[in-house]
Parts: sequence; structure tokens; C-alpha cells
Amino acid sequence: MHTEALFTAVAVGFEVIGAAAMIIGFVIALVLGARSLLRGDGGQKAFSVLRTTLGGAILLGLEVLVAADLIRTITSKPSLEDAAILGLIVLIRTVLSISIQIEIEGTLPWRRALLRSGGQVIGDAVARDAAAQRTDRPLSGSAAGDQQR
Repeated sequence: MHTEALFTAVAVGFEVIGAAAMIIGFVIALVLGARSLLRGDGGQKAFSVLRTTLGGAILLGLEVLVAADLIRTITSKPSLEDAAILGLIVLIRTVLSISIQIEIEGTLPWRRALLRSGGQVIGDAVARDAAAQRTDRPLSGSAAGDQQR
């Protein structure tokens, strides 16, 4: 296989992964939002969970798509026009990422004590949901009997 064709296939693979991250993140966001609503956390909390999780998925997808653009541009026969187009695409996606991060966290990214990626935001949302699910389970065994006395 020709080297350029191989790297084009790798770039397409990255694009598929980026799109899949956004689609799967959307589904996870819907599930977590619905579970939060069904737990009785209220509509505002459910919306916040949905918004935060979806924002994290979009961030993760954008990061992967920027990598795909870089691979595609670097491995092709780059021209000054290709470099300018890549720069513009990266700039637009970076501004989108920063805007989404500010919306999710309520603070500028460079003011955060800990750096967080889109994947970490989704992981935190899933962990919070699992913890909330554990606290909603009825007590079993002797602990349940002790609570009823």
C-alpha cells in the first residue's frame, strides 16, 4: 500500500473515531440525563448532567478530529494553501473547545487547578451517576431491619 494512501486511511479512521465519540457521548448523555430525572433529582439537575456530559463528548470528538486533520495535512503534499486551511480549521475547533469548556466548568481553562479532557468529563459524569444509583438502592439484610426498628 502506498504511504500516502495508508496515512489517508489512518486520518479517516481518526475521523470515524471522533464522530463515534460524539455519537456515543450523545447517547451516554441522554441516558445519564434520563436516569437523573427518573431518580427525582429534578429537571434542572438532569439538564445539567445532560449538558455537561454532551459537552464533554463534543470536546473529546473535536480533539480527535483535530488530530485527523493534522495527520491528513502533514502526510499529504502540503502547500501553503493547505497549511492555511489547516490553521483555520484548528483555530475554529480550538475556539469551539474553549467555549464548550468554559460553558461546562464555568471558568477559563487556564485558571483550573487540574487539567481535564473531554473523556475525563464523561468519566466523571458516569461515576457520579453510578454513585447516585448506589445511594438510591434500598438497604438489604440486617441493615434494613436495623433501620426499621
